[in-house]
Amino acid sequence: MSLMNTFPSRFEVVRDMDKCIACGRCVVECGHGVHRFVKGTKKLAADERRCVNCYRCVAACPTGALKIIPNRQAVNESSNWSAANRREIALQAESGGVLLSGMGTVKNYPLYWDKLLINAAQVTNPSIDPLREPMETRTYLGRSAAEIRRDGSGRLISDLPPHLTLETPILFAAMSYGAISYPCHEALARAATELGTFYNTGEGGLHPDLYRYGAHTIVQVASGRFGVHRRYLEAGAAVEIKIGQGAKPGIGGHLAGAKNVGDISRTRMIPEGTDAISPAPHHDIYSIEDLRQLVYSLKEATRYEKPVLVKIAAVHNVAAIASGIARSGADIIVIDGLRGGTGAAPTQTRDNVGIPIELALAAVDARLREEGIRNHVGLVASGTIRNSADIVKAIALGADAVAIGTAALIAMGCHMCHSCHTGNCSWGICTQRPELVRRLDPDEAKAHLVNLVTAWTREIKELMGGMGINSIEALRGNRLMLRGVGLTDAELRILGVRHAGE
Repeated sequence: MSLMNTFPSRFEVVRDMDKCIACGRCVVECGHGVHRFVKGTKKLAADERRCVNCYRCVAACPTGALKIIPNRQAVNESSNWSAANRREIALQAESGGVLLSGMGTVKNYPLYWDKLLINAAQVTNPSIDPLREPMETRTYLGRSAAEIRRDGSGRLISDLPPHLTLETPILFAAMSYGAISYPCHEALARAATELGTFYNTGEGGLHPDLYRYGAHTIVQVASGRFGVHRRYLEAGAAVEIKIGQGAKPGIGGHLAGAKNVGDISRTRMIPEGTDAISPAPHHDIYSIEDLRQLVYSLKEATRYEKPVLVKIAAVHNVAAIASGIARSGADIIVIDGLRGGTGAAPTQTRDNVGIPIELALAAVDARLREEGIRNHVGLVASGTIRNSADIVKAIALGADAVAIGTAALIAMGCHMCHSCHTGNCSWGICTQRPELVRRLDPDEAKAHLVNLVTAWTREIKELMGGMGINSIEALRGNRLMLRGVGLTDAELRILGVRHAGE
């Protein structure tokens, strides 16, 4: 007997037979094949071992007959051996393979956002009413001027390198076409255009139909160089070199062959059905000098008209790495933290490699300021940005803007079942199965993204007004507006904030 057959499933499918009308809607809606008709009958059964609790069947049931609950079967556990540990061992004992997972880590690492409080203006520094007074959420990403210069006539000299102008300090993070569906990519592109911000193609190239949104597109160059060609580089407003990402530092990309179909294989310029594997390193980058060469090769290829971003994972020496990147000629650094999401990553890498974005961001900002080069680059933070308060705290820790990925997917309908790598997403987001892809309406998804970012932008204005601050620029790196609770001296030192009450 299979080991996994002797191990309880994670979830139970509870069907109220008094309510169930055996319509079969659950069979149609489930992308994971949980529900089925018992052969030769009109009775429904469920293979609970396939269930990932994506909620689709529950939402679609016309009579409310279904409920998915954690399995109530008792499992022998100890403080060292949880049910999850044992389930992983059983899976690998049968398969001999590396376990893959989607989304971000499920481990309970500290969320420093929740241990940081925002200061508020009172009598001596009055608050600002954003409904009646101007509040600037526009931000610029790129190299800033070290000093104001004027020509002989007194006019400002503005010969700065290319910038990205964001009407709100929120971008959509890199998610590749293939990892997510075409309607999902289209919704991100259209929402970014309407909001006056940017979305990122990820490492899968850019579908020809989306070139028209190029003014709000960041095109990515990863180690596999999938879909990278001259027209692609010229299509975007900026070019990003992906070195690493928070969910899998030191690991390359992987798109399963089952997802590499049709337009995806043509966009990536690789044979249909083959696994798209990006190597862990760029084989032309083994030093900051090598990185500098690629940065300037991309600038040359785009006639020095577009800023170049470099995306790195948050690791223990991230401040020193960022210092080198700032000196390489890159215009913007994107730092992706431990809790960042992904379409697929080795489970042990996702759960055990990297450091939280809050600590990495604070360390990088402090290092660049100490070296007098903070204005040489823009800083973007990503990896568990859950609400507008997280954004305000990130900017106060030194970010110019944040990138959201998981939050954007949730806005479009994601239920975080951590099964993106299977390609069976019942909500049409992380799948390429045509019958599932059709479930995501790009018009509705775009509207939800616009609503989310609009709401967060309004809340950012409210929070800044309460702090007595009227612009993102005045908030950037302003650690005096933060106080820590329940943090150690080392954590307070790295974050650069005082404890509450000081």
